[in-house]
Amino acid sequence: MPSSDILIVGGGIAGLFCALKLAPKRVTLVAPVTLGQGASSTWAQGGVAAAVGPGDTPEKHTLDTLIAGAGICDRDIVLGMAREAAARIQDLLEAGVPFDKDEAGLFLQSREAAHGERRVVRVRGDMAGRAIMDALVAQVRATPSIEILDAHTAEELIQHHGRVIGAILRHSDGRREKIAASAIILASGGIGHLYAITTNPEEARCQGIAMAGRAGAIIADAEFVQFHPTAIDVGRDPAPLATESLRGEGAVLINKAGVRFMQALHPDAELGPRDIVARGVFAELQAGRGAYLDGRKHPGAHFMEDFPGVAEICLSVGIDPEIDLIPICPAQHYHMGGIWTDARGRTSLGNLWAVGEVASTGVHGANRLASNSLLEAVVFAARIADDLKTRDHHEFDVSLVEGFLRSRVPQTPVIAQPHLEQKLRETMSTHCGVIRNEAGLRQALHTIGAIEQEARNPNLRNMCTTALIIVAAALARQESRGGHFRSDFPESDPDQARRSRLTLREARLIASGL
Repeated sequence: MPSSDILIVGGGIAGLFCALKLAPKRVTLVAPVTLGQGASSTWAQGGVAAAVGPGDTPEKHTLDTLIAGAGICDRDIVLGMAREAAARIQDLLEAGVPFDKDEAGLFLQSREAAHGERRVVRVRGDMAGRAIMDALVAQVRATPSIEILDAHTAEELIQHHGRVIGAILRHSDGRREKIAASAIILASGGIGHLYAITTNPEEARCQGIAMAGRAGAIIADAEFVQFHPTAIDVGRDPAPLATESLRGEGAVLINKAGVRFMQALHPDAELGPRDIVARGVFAELQAGRGAYLDGRKHPGAHFMEDFPGVAEICLSVGIDPEIDLIPICPAQHYHMGGIWTDARGRTSLGNLWAVGEVASTGVHGANRLASNSLLEAVVFAARIADDLKTRDHHEFDVSLVEGFLRSRVPQTPVIAQPHLEQKLRETMSTHCGVIRNEAGLRQALHTIGAIEQEARNPNLRNMCTTALIIVAAALARQESRGGHFRSDFPESDPDQARRSRLTLREARLIASGL
């Protein structure tokens, strides 16, 4: 039975940055694939939102975040994050991230939807995620205190007398083993592959929420799922993304008749909040009018230079973005909900922290402000590292439970059930997607329960657990707010302007009331 001072589950920006901040403490980093691959962070196109430009302030950044969050962000948490942004950008610079700068050495920042300022620090226009990951992976591999366990997936948390003391891991060859740790940090990413259309990599299978939920952790804001309005609709899984920065630079949304449909839906048109733009795109598609991103004038001839990542995707499917329209559709992109944490990243379970998309800190509220996710990841990763560095070393000694941990792990096989997984994904897209209603959510709970009964695959069971929590939370919130839109309750209710919290047990009680 291997053991570690600190176990980090997840190889994205949150996990890597936290491991580096913890040095020289001994850390074991678990990732399902080789570091730098399979993490949603790598695919982040926009950049890091940070009030580091002339005239911008953390208070302005906070206000924009609160407005986008539709009334349920934790203001103190948001302001604290915004005030720490400059320090975290400096950390990333020192790690080797080549953020775009002008000749005077000032950051070249872009403006994205619902931001009042040009405040997104970027790399080569749309390559921030890849650049940050490359820099952090290099640093992690060069840090002796970090042990990397790639090709391992966490399946279950191990508890003893109310504390999380380790996890059960599965190697890519099917072997299962226990790993003990004096502290466990979940940085396992999002829920993308719960949905039929997503911008997330295949590894975004929501195991973190499921593991924490089964252990009894509080899950917050689970009903709030963000759909990116401009996934490139070319039949790929995952769907490639056309970054919001394109609209910030003047690209517009039109239907096949050439009509700009967002002007009638929001004063900021294409730069309105993501939930409103996603519903606008969804409505055009449902009506058969089609939806397209038009970048022929802006960025126009600069498209290839300013947005090489998007241009490469388009060209690979026969679209020249300088002269062609780009077909788009909404796709699951980000989960505002997750494992509830406090300002230090502590969950409701002893010895367990969470960071990144798997966590719900109160920053995002009902609708994440563009490019706040990478900032949240590095800010809270640094906070968790500080919390663990100052923790009493005698608070938990894993050697006290070594006998308990030495028990054998059942070597259960992994049974592929792709038909059930596809059914689950289609169910979530149909009934708990851009637009929801009571009848659809109840049908989803029924279908999820049936799939869970048939599931023999641990990944599928984890997906069912998380899906159950999300749908139960969506059924309980009888209003529309941010990324949660109920056609049977289309207005926001001031009495429900608060974050949601529930446990897996409570979610099952909601489901049992069908």
